[in-house]
Amino acid sequence: MREVILKTDIYKLGDRGDVVRVAHGYARNYLIPQGLAIPADKGGLKQVAAMRAAAAKEAVRLRGNAEMQFEALKDVVIRMVVRASLNNQLYGSVTSRDIARKLAEQGLELNRRRIDLTTPIRTLGDYDVPVHIYKDIRTTIKVEVRAEGREEEPLGRSQRLAAQFEFAPAPEPEPDEELEEGAEGAEAAGEEAEGTEGTEDAGGEPGEPEPVGEVASEGGLLEGWDREG
Repeated sequence: MREVILKTDIYKLGDRGDVVRVAHGYARNYLIPQGLAIPADKGGLKQVAAMRAAAAKEAVRLRGNAEMQFEALKDVVIRMVVRASLNNQLYGSVTSRDIARKLAEQGLELNRRRIDLTTPIRTLGDYDVPVHIYKDIRTTIKVEVRAEGREEEPLGRSQRLAAQFEFAPAPEPEPDEELEEGAEGAEAAGEEAEGTEGTEDAGGEPGEPEPVGEVASEGGLLEGWDREG
């Protein structure tokens, strides 16, 4: 780990003038080259007081902007129209980037990293999405996710219609149908057994004794011929 001094506020890391510990690679490859931080060495630490004083003045301006943005986002509802199946599953997902883009279309600029959408939205519905505007200033925006071509259709109706399509589970047969199918199968098996027995009797020699066997199952199948004598 390495200590650096932040030159600007970085979400979930710290404010301008803060001394923070970060991974060596993060500091070397990103924070310092991008001008977001300086090494926390003797020269850097001498600048901390001045940086914090400037940060305090900047915080006043940022808080004022955040409060205005809070008022602008209050009671905002956005509608995302996407392709979706009849069982309400999206062909894709809605992300924080998509929400920020939709807000921009309505004239509301918001950094997508301020949208606390932990996982992408993959199902039709209404969602209250948290937004972290600035420090302790938070709000939520309502996101309505609707299917393309069925924007005004109640979500429950889509679930009912899903049963009419191939991907829906096949309905289970009624108990009476199962009994009838079982009876027909048993009858067919009996006829087949009788036909086989008649063929064997017709091919035997006159006066030959009847074969003696044991019943193997209730279906009447015979196995093991007794050829004594």
